[in-house]
Amino acid sequence: MGKFEKDAKVLLDAIGGKENVSAVTHCATRMRFVLNDEKKADVKTIEAIPAVKGTFTNAGQFQVIIGNDVPIFYNDFTAVSGIEGVSKEAAKSAAKNNQNPVQRVMTLLAEIFTPIIPAIIVGGLILGFRNIIDQVQWGFWGGQTIAQHSQFWSGISAFLWLPGEAIFQFLPVGIVWSVSRKMGTSQILGIVLGICLVSPQLLNAYDVASTPAAEIAKKWVWDFGFFTVRRIGYQGQVIPALLAGLSLSYLEIFWRKRIPEVVSMIFVPFLSLIPALILAHTVLGPIGWTIGQWISTIVYAGLTGPVKWLFGAIFGAVYAPFVITGLHHMTNAIDTQLVTDTGGTGLWPMIALSNIAQGSAVFAYYLMNRHKEREAQVSLPATISAYLGVTEPALFGVNVKYVYPLVAGMIGSSIAGFLSVTFNVTANAIGIGGLPGILSIKVKYMLPFFFIMLIAIAVPIALTFFFRKVGFLTKAEDELMVDSQDEALAVAEEKATVQVGTVAEVKSPLTGRVKALSEATDPVFAQGVMGQGVVIEPSEGLLTAPVDGVVSVLFPTKHAVGLITDQGLELLMHIGMDTVNLEGKGFEAHIKQGDKVAVGDKLISFDRDVIKEAGYITETPVIVTNQEDYQVDTAEQLPHEIKRGDALLKASKI
Repeated sequence: MGKFEKDAKVLLDAIGGKENVSAVTHCATRMRFVLNDEKKADVKTIEAIPAVKGTFTNAGQFQVIIGNDVPIFYNDFTAVSGIEGVSKEAAKSAAKNNQNPVQRVMTLLAEIFTPIIPAIIVGGLILGFRNIIDQVQWGFWGGQTIAQHSQFWSGISAFLWLPGEAIFQFLPVGIVWSVSRKMGTSQILGIVLGICLVSPQLLNAYDVASTPAAEIAKKWVWDFGFFTVRRIGYQGQVIPALLAGLSLSYLEIFWRKRIPEVVSMIFVPFLSLIPALILAHTVLGPIGWTIGQWISTIVYAGLTGPVKWLFGAIFGAVYAPFVITGLHHMTNAIDTQLVTDTGGTGLWPMIALSNIAQGSAVFAYYLMNRHKEREAQVSLPATISAYLGVTEPALFGVNVKYVYPLVAGMIGSSIAGFLSVTFNVTANAIGIGGLPGILSIKVKYMLPFFFIMLIAIAVPIALTFFFRKVGFLTKAEDELMVDSQDEALAVAEEKATVQVGTVAEVKSPLTGRVKALSEATDPVFAQGVMGQGVVIEPSEGLLTAPVDGVVSVLFPTKHAVGLITDQGLELLMHIGMDTVNLEGKGFEAHIKQGDKVAVGDKLISFDRDVIKEAGYITETPVIVTNQEDYQVDTAEQLPHEIKRGDALLKASKI
């Protein structure tokens, strides 16, 4: 009998049987199912399976968190079920069948915008800093701004114009590149097409409205004798860039299938780029421009019209569920279009307020459960993350799980959204979310936004306490408390016979910058679901053994490895996020599963440039997965720079 055969049988029954499984695969820590009917999955039974650490659904996949034993569990599951596993990409493809057309479009938008969000956030933050330097008038300086009072800060503002304007002026380049990356076509062609949309040889999109039509017809056209084409750029435009990028990718895919490989290098790029460029400037660009203006006009009307209070209340309430479903990525395009067309966006302030409201709800939950170690370890980092604009840990770790904090946050966010549009609060652009979001707000709206922030903090906290006291929507937590009490008794009986006090020292497997695990990008790691530890941003591409032990798991794609020591300490190191998609490209393993290793032995070499060029991050969680047996503490205060072999963690047997 396999190690997990019994658990695998229970899981098969709990997900609705073999006939309910459309596809199954796994990554370094999770079983990933595409189910024909997700309603048949008995989540409570699944999460009660000893080997299961939790479940969640994302992008049409029902994911069951197992831990670093997932390859063994997967083998036992396929054996008892008779279901042949598929690749992760095949599973993702099958998962699209569980999505309606709107969800598929939103998923596509999410996958296109995700790689460029860091640049957009940086651009918004830079504009926010310049906003403070250039526009806030200080009474003790006679009404002068910082830039007017200080030549140094005036120079800083002028210098910051370069990256701030570059990000938004040349945003179409990033969008077309990201489309090419997502579609698996030539990224350099995407970059070239993007440049052709924002070339200095074109009339800047920001100057079109102020340029007379007669001047455009005379100076800003390509004249082909019997017809002309307007020579207008698409700086800051989102939809034209999306349509142009998609046309380029589909043309390249079309020609790849029809042109012999021996001459494809010559003809495929030419027959893809030139028609896409023509379409961009004659059809898709003008259409996209018009659609973008329609969307921004409609949203702007909602933000400024006679029922703007209702629009603000509804958007404030539904934004958190948007994050849960992934629909929130569509707001990036709308925000950017609003900035282009109206000089600012009223959506971003409400998004920042929603971050704050959900963070406040989970903070209230933390205050109520701060003496429960496991709950506090999840809820406090989730609070900090949400207050800084990343709400996934708060939503998936606490609020969605227990429902009533989610509803309290939604109500607080709704009230804040109502007030935000009532006072016409506007941001310069997309910036950092949460509490620092005030930096992206236009100066004249900063004071009302500050008071609305206080409401977004106070209301969810008060409602979370109130809902818990009266028992409103607390059924999920009440049931979990009963189950936890039974589990606690069993664990206490088992641990009564185990000697405690043994301390294991974990060395750093990487050179780089180490920070708290709660700052990990992946919410499953950030919430501590997989275990406790840290996350390291490597500056070199070599992972070494942090302890003496045995290689318990080596993932086939070589991006993750697990170790177990003679004392029973179990470690997992996961290089990058979603790097399983690289299928081993850029990774070289120096060990195999079952090998004995000593501290400092080479485990995996990896090419950081390959990972980054593919659009993934290299941050590496180093975690103790059997956290129920060990108390994990960091060797030094975080964050700090670290070298391979330096003291990283101390794990004490409990």
